[in-house]
Amino acid sequence: MHVSSGRWLYGLLLALTTAVLWGILPIKLKEVLRVMDPVTVTWYRLLVAGLILLAWLAANRRLPRFAPLGRRGGALLALAIGGLTANYVLYLVGLNMLSPGTTQLVIQMAPILFLLASLLVFRESFSLGQGLGVGVLLLGFGLFFNQRLDELLSSLSAYTTGVLIILAAAFVWVFYGLAQKQLLTQWSSPQIMMVIYLACALILTPWARPLEALQLNPLQGWLLLACCLNTLVAYGAFAEALAHWEASRVSATLAITPLVTFASVALAALLWPDHVQPEQLNALAYGGALLVVGGSALTALGPSLLAGWRARRARLALLRP
Repeated sequence: MHVSSGRWLYGLLLALTTAVLWGILPIKLKEVLRVMDPVTVTWYRLLVAGLILLAWLAANRRLPRFAPLGRRGGALLALAIGGLTANYVLYLVGLNMLSPGTTQLVIQMAPILFLLASLLVFRESFSLGQGLGVGVLLLGFGLFFNQRLDELLSSLSAYTTGVLIILAAAFVWVFYGLAQKQLLTQWSSPQIMMVIYLACALILTPWARPLEALQLNPLQGWLLLACCLNTLVAYGAFAEALAHWEASRVSATLAITPLVTFASVALAALLWPDHVQPEQLNALAYGGALLVVGGSALTALGPSLLAGWRARRARLALLRP
């Protein structure tokens, strides 16, 4: 079982880096998807990130050895590869149907599902505070979708389909997250990500159309490159954060990702109105987004908050005459 190193400040900074990079990613992807299909965009992102890691690890003579993994490690690696491949493709398919803000808020279910799964796999406790956090999260989703709640519940429109696809992307991401955390007992984060990226790219190769990149204008070309580098840095930071910090705290930090997206969309819509459309949400929906973020953080940090409260009560009891 993987045990975190305890370097919490380093883990926090890495998790914040991941949250910011994931927050701005859908804005860039949305522009690239105007020309390229989701599978090809995913193929480029994985291939470029994997080749960069391969060159770096080879130069430092740190290429991973597969023999120590054994049969169990091989199964975990296959689970991580399948989970991340499905997550990438499903996320982009859903993003094609939704706005960046909506997509990023719905994908927020991924760290929550990851946390709930880690309760079973890593035997972490589930407190009353976490239950309250899940309730706040669900209330937030209800408020966020208040303008289109009837559509979501009564018909299988493109919007509803997009939401369901993003939920599926969140679900399969959990398999990647759990398997990747366990692989840290055998390999370093860069080694794991290199193998996963290149294997995912190989799986998608039969369906990729690389020549679509020639149809991109200069701005879209730079954005595609930025998406590839985002993949490398964001997931590298996430993998390394799990090595130094508990899964629950990493999940809580990633809760701010939708807020980064909404703020980035608002700023980009002001600066580049021809490329980025502002979110069409009312005040109740924005309030719901805040509740989703707060509920996510509370769900992840519930045990720590409860333990801190109990410790303070114990100290106060000792100080009483």
